[in-house]
Amino acid sequence: MDFLVGRDDLRRTRFTEADVPEPGPGEAVLELERFGLTSNNVTYAVMGDAMSYWRFFPADEGWGRIPVWGFAHVTASAHDETPAGTRVYGYFPISTHLLVRPKPADGGGFVDTTPHRVDLPAVYNAYAPAPPEPSEGDDLQVLFRPLFGTSFLIDDQLDEGGFHDSASVWLSSASSKTALSTAFLLSRREGIEVVGLTSAGRAEFVRGLGVYDRVVAYDELEEAPRERAVYVDISGDAELRGRVHRHLGDELAHDWLVGASHWDRVFADPGALPGPAPEMFFAPARFAKRLEDWGADGVQSRTAEAWGPFAEWASGWLEVERGAGPADIERLYLKLVDGEAPSDAGYVLAP
Repeated sequence: MDFLVGRDDLRRTRFTEADVPEPGPGEAVLELERFGLTSNNVTYAVMGDAMSYWRFFPADEGWGRIPVWGFAHVTASAHDETPAGTRVYGYFPISTHLLVRPKPADGGGFVDTTPHRVDLPAVYNAYAPAPPEPSEGDDLQVLFRPLFGTSFLIDDQLDEGGFHDSASVWLSSASSKTALSTAFLLSRREGIEVVGLTSAGRAEFVRGLGVYDRVVAYDELEEAPRERAVYVDISGDAELRGRVHRHLGDELAHDWLVGASHWDRVFADPGALPGPAPEMFFAPARFAKRLEDWGADGVQSRTAEAWGPFAEWASGWLEVERGAGPADIERLYLKLVDGEAPSDAGYVLAP
């Protein structure tokens, strides 16, 4: 089974069925066990052409297979070093099965070397070894691990760059999981004020989490103090970006485009954009730099050290909703597309 969305209309969906693939020499078949579904996956769809996300899992003309992060196990294998029963964490389509061509990786797991994937960012082609049996922490992993990785890299690059001589970081879509992960990490740094921009209806929830020094509702943006700040744009809302630029003016030190949780306003007219031109933050490029700087073990140990306190904090407020099968997948996907998912909700699904 494959879940497909219209590339020209993200609300258009369908399911298709086909035979389970048979592995050829050097191949293995993965069966998806569970995956997380967040607004980040909607961002993958919105940026599917611009950032090549559609290329990972090709579909029929006009349709796309949205990437998700989850756990799977090998059900059939013609690869000696990836036997049946192997369990991994990684990047999948919303499908029951995925055919891969494993190449063993240092430290365990493998990299998929299926021809159409080899020239795509390596971080998305790596499948990490996972414990043979599911555990209580798996839900947090599928919901937050990729988002936390991005947030870790944002926090790291801001710190390396001296926060562009700012003492304030403004994050849009402040209730999104990427923003919350970033805010958590920034809140642990001395001398940095973390400001969350969000809708009026989500402001109380965001304030209650304790990781933002100030929370500003979108309709009150122009009343916020003008201060030297870095803008980390997780909403992707072009109109909001214009308002931030015009309000902060020459006090805006840097503008990073990170996500597109407000996906239907990405291509709105931003109007005049005084201050620095927006710059795309591409996590795989930063990840590759830190691999070169620190090595794989260094990246893993630093991320793991930051993950522990974050996971403890997130588990205190996250409400996990589980589902399985086409009806639940479509229902919860459309809730995210339509912006109707509660801020404290985490959707964990099985095909």
